[in-house]
Amino acid sequence: MAAKQGKSAAETKANLSDMLSALPPKLRRTMTFDNGTEFADHHLLGKEMAMQTYFCDVRAPWQKGGVENAIGRLRRFLPRKTDLKQLDADMLDDIIACYNNTPRKCLDYQTPAEVFSKQLKLLHFKRESTFPPARE
Repeated sequence: MAAKQGKSAAETKANLSDMLSALPPKLRRTMTFDNGTEFADHHLLGKEMAMQTYFCDVRAPWQKGGVENAIGRLRRFLPRKTDLKQLDADMLDDIIACYNNTPRKCLDYQTPAEVFSKQLKLLHFKRESTFPPARE
């Protein structure tokens, strides 16, 4: 499904819902939002995805350190005031790939993509392993 363009609460919720629905429920238990009006439908998203939604306190960016770190990394490619409507999908995909494939010290020099992939495999293995052993 193509992403809906815009910053309304309904469009933001629909886009997040589309992205999150592809993930197993164990990998989408909580989400913390910034204090923008585009997240006004957070409660609907939380109910639909069966996850808790949270907001940071006003003027308390340390409460979302991971987001602040991510924004700093993305600013290398997307300076402030960048008009995202001017970027094509391929450019955004390249930026996302670079972000997700850069090793992090906090991940023992693994990339976020590697860590995430391992979590998916672990969940898949657990799910596949729930059947009783075959009788011989």
